[in-house]
Amino acid sequence: MSKTNKIIYWIATLWLSLGMVSTGIVQLIKLQEEIDMITRLGYPLYFLTLLGIWKLLGVVAILVPKYPLLKEWAYAGFFFSMSGAVYSHIAVSDPWSELFGPTLLLVLTVVSWYFRPADRKFATV
Repeated sequence: MSKTNKIIYWIATLWLSLGMVSTGIVQLIKLQEEIDMITRLGYPLYFLTLLGIWKLLGVVAILVPKYPLLKEWAYAGFFFSMSGAVYSHIAVSDPWSELFGPTLLLVLTVVSWYFRPADRKFATV
C-alpha cells in the first residue's frame, strides 16, 4: 500500500469514526432535535437507541486491528444506515441541507472501505 493511500485511508477512517461516534452518542442520549427528526422521518423512538449502539460498535470494529470479516459487516452497516438516512430525508421532502451529514458519512464510508490496508480486508479463497 502506498503512503498516499494509507494517508487517505486514515483521514477518511478517523473522520468517519468521529462522525459515527458523535451521531451515535446524540442518538443514545436522545436530544430533542434527534427525537424531532426521527419522528418526522416516521421511525419509532427506540430506533435511536438501536442506531446509536450499532454506530458505536461499528466504530470499534473498524478501528480495532484484525477481524476483517467484522470490519466488512461494520462497513456494510454504515453504508446501509447512511444510504437509508439519505433516502429517508428525500422521501419526506426535507431540504437538501439535511442530506449533507448522511451523504458525507456515506462518502467517508466508501473511501475508508476502498482504501483500507490489505490486513484489514477479508480475504476470500
